[in-house]
Amino acid sequence: MSDVSIAGDPLAFPHLVRTDLPRHPTTVAGYAQLVREIAADRDRWAPLVRYDALTRWYARLETGPGYEVWLLSWLPGQSSGFHDHGQSSGVLAVVQGELVERSLTHSGEGARTLRPGVRRVFSPGYLHEVVNASLEPAVSIHLYSPGLVEMNQYADTPVPERQPEAR
Repeated sequence: MSDVSIAGDPLAFPHLVRTDLPRHPTTVAGYAQLVREIAADRDRWAPLVRYDALTRWYARLETGPGYEVWLLSWLPGQSSGFHDHGQSSGVLAVVQGELVERSLTHSGEGARTLRPGVRRVFSPGYLHEVVNASLEPAVSIHLYSPGLVEMNQYADTPVPERQPEAR
């Protein structure tokens, strides 16, 4: 006999069925939606913002099965340096101020300004630098899946130079 047949049908006992469990995202679209919802809930994250003159400041906002969400604050000039997030994918959203993201690939360097309302999704191994190049503080929300366990730092030019083509 299985445990289910011994215990009976658990749905036959409504008082044992939990309906108050939170729903957690499981897809990239779900993670992006969660970041959008957190970003829109200023009352949730704004009281937690702090600024540190020496380094970026951060606080974990939420964890769930297979993900975690962080709040980061950036004073002018503060930078993450070039890094990747190991095996974690992620979603990044600026909620106050603006940040510049530089990315390096074998095809070259790219840069984009990130402002409130824009979300960036990245995959494992994505190499980038985020910097507050403005004169005002900035705040961002970052979701990592799975939760961030490694962040590999790189020099300014971690991607090998392309070799000149043979003539």
